[in-house]
Amino acid sequence: MTQVADIVTFLDQFAPPELAEAWDNVGLLWGDPTTSIKAVMTCLTVTARTAQEAIAEGAGLIVSHHPVLFRGAKQVRADRPEGATLWSLARAGVAIASPHTAFDNTAGGVNDSLATRFGLVDVGPLRQGDPVSQCKVVVFTPPRDRQAVLDAAFLAGAGRIGLYEECSFTSAGQGTFFGTEGTDPTIGQKGRRERVREWRVELISPLGRVKSVLNAIRDAHSYEEPAIDVYPLQRTSSGPGTGRVGRLPTPTSLGSFARHVAQTLSARGLQFVGPADRRVERVAIACGAGDDFLLDACRTGADVLVTGEARFHRGLEAEGLGVGLIVAGHHATERPGVEDLAVRLEGAFPELLVWASRVESDPFQVTGAQEKAPGPPGA
Repeated sequence: MTQVADIVTFLDQFAPPELAEAWDNVGLLWGDPTTSIKAVMTCLTVTARTAQEAIAEGAGLIVSHHPVLFRGAKQVRADRPEGATLWSLARAGVAIASPHTAFDNTAGGVNDSLATRFGLVDVGPLRQGDPVSQCKVVVFTPPRDRQAVLDAAFLAGAGRIGLYEECSFTSAGQGTFFGTEGTDPTIGQKGRRERVREWRVELISPLGRVKSVLNAIRDAHSYEEPAIDVYPLQRTSSGPGTGRVGRLPTPTSLGSFARHVAQTLSARGLQFVGPADRRVERVAIACGAGDDFLLDACRTGADVLVTGEARFHRGLEAEGLGVGLIVAGHHATERPGVEDLAVRLEGAFPELLVWASRVESDPFQVTGAQEKAPGPPGA
């Protein structure tokens, strides 16, 4: 039977948490990882409507792009909007996981999906990611603790090397200790030097997971004071980076490309900055609230940045830089990735019922002249 933890492990492999932005909150955020499930629903955001849909359709797990409990919560009350939603999910036993910016940034993630939909070629990162930091965690255990410590560390995110997981190395040795007054040794007696047979267990852990891994090891270890070493490792490659930039096979005008984006994403309220007849060939993409990538778009020689949200003064900045800016809507730029993720999960777990929320919609509506997708003059 598939468990919540199986889906979370798959998500961590597809969109490694270390690719997430430092401010983000990703992973399993709500629920019991050992719960067996038969159905999974993906959505952009957990709301009262999407939560009700998940409960009604028997989902054991919601994979929500946007995280719940993004900021520290001091209360979860059933008589308040967010608390009521989470309370109803808890009562129904529905867990929530969020890959968020790790999903934005990973190979085959949200930004790559947009690049494919727009027909871009020669696609690469818009902004190089920070090099991924890892640590070597070394713990010394008595033979009887070794397996429990390994299992706990693996569950907390240690032991992953590329596409392999549960990687470790164990070597035998002898440890010594002298328990002073006030100690209660698990093995031997205080007040004298003890010699014990121990295993040296070594695992790799992403820097962002070290705290969780150490807590898990201590919980599984029988010693009062387990000996644990953490060694920083040389930084590795930066991975796929953040955002995407690529090239249209055939150059077009800004107005025509804006219309193409609107039609591709069903973004009726799309806005754009720049002359409609400006030549567009090199295209930058930053899904969601990505207007901060405007200077990156300029630096990489992009003719236009496509994003979901932009501030007024960012539009003025784009005008000044001579870079086009297409604002398609937060929902419009990220919802396609949610639908793609449902297909990906269905392929990986054919025994499960998987779907993208059917009731979710963009909370922003348009009226009047904005209902027409933009195009060049006379189009």
